[in-house]
Amino acid sequence: MPEIGRSPNIITGDTRVLERIYLPFLLEAQNPDGGWGYRRGGQSAVEPTSGVLLALLGLQDSAPEAMRAGMRWLTECQLPDGSWPPFAGQPRGCWATAPASLALYACGDSHDHVARGLQWLSKTWPAEGTFWRRITARLFRHEPVVRQDPSLRGWSWTPGTASWVEPTAWGIIALRSIPKDLHPREAGQRRRLAELMLYDRMCPGGGWNSGNPLVYGAAGVPRIGPTVWALLALQYYRDRPENRQSLDWLEQAYPQIQGPGSLALAHLCLRIHDRSVPALEPSLAALNSNNQFLGHTLVAAWAAIALSGRPRWLE
Repeated sequence: MPEIGRSPNIITGDTRVLERIYLPFLLEAQNPDGGWGYRRGGQSAVEPTSGVLLALLGLQDSAPEAMRAGMRWLTECQLPDGSWPPFAGQPRGCWATAPASLALYACGDSHDHVARGLQWLSKTWPAEGTFWRRITARLFRHEPVVRQDPSLRGWSWTPGTASWVEPTAWGIIALRSIPKDLHPREAGQRRRLAELMLYDRMCPGGGWNSGNPLVYGAAGVPRIGPTVWALLALQYYRDRPENRQSLDWLEQAYPQIQGPGSLALAHLCLRIHDRSVPALEPSLAALNSNNQFLGHTLVAAWAAIALSGRPRWLE
């Protein structure tokens, strides 16, 4: 596993759109408290703050003060149990603990905060497989609406609810990318179970949607975002037929992508898997001229990450 830190993490990159549009937007969107909202001027939230920190990490020394303020905001938001809530001041942790832990570690500091975040992730379970779910399933046996193995559990958006693809992928990425000396004892088993859950939730023709591969006997329709995150989480198994089939689907879908966030994520994923894709900068520039990526902070962050090259925290 490559070490993540302040060493150079740009292999190649398109810098003109990055420096002219995305970097200035991200810096101007930072709130006075140090965090970032989902849109400029919005309340600071853990997910966009983590995404922007990961984007700024790939820009080397472009914004050290902004990064320090963002890291300080993240550490102050952590709850006593080690988790992060969606927004500061909320009492309950959520899936955003995974990107927050990864962002703090990738920025090279706060190992105690990171270790406590991974501890919470490893001990927090979704609803599938619980005693009451098993009892309910036995009492009310009927033809299942969706096809999935309830014994395979990943992560949910909110603890105690069902597993979904994207929070599960983020949990795997965090545990895979952060060294084992910061992991709790049960982290390895937790990650393996989550990987099996992702394969169980793959759509029949390749790719992933939010988590329902087969509904009333009809094949689920894959979507760009869940497919990208699942493939990035499972990239160590890239020779498996399921990975190749899903990459083929993503490659075929790529020319029809209309959203800048989906385009940036798909481009990043295909490049990491050594698939051939056209240059990203012209397409992003054209999309930006149409809608200015709707002022969405996370879209700008993912675009900046994709334009910067191949980040170490995804290797």
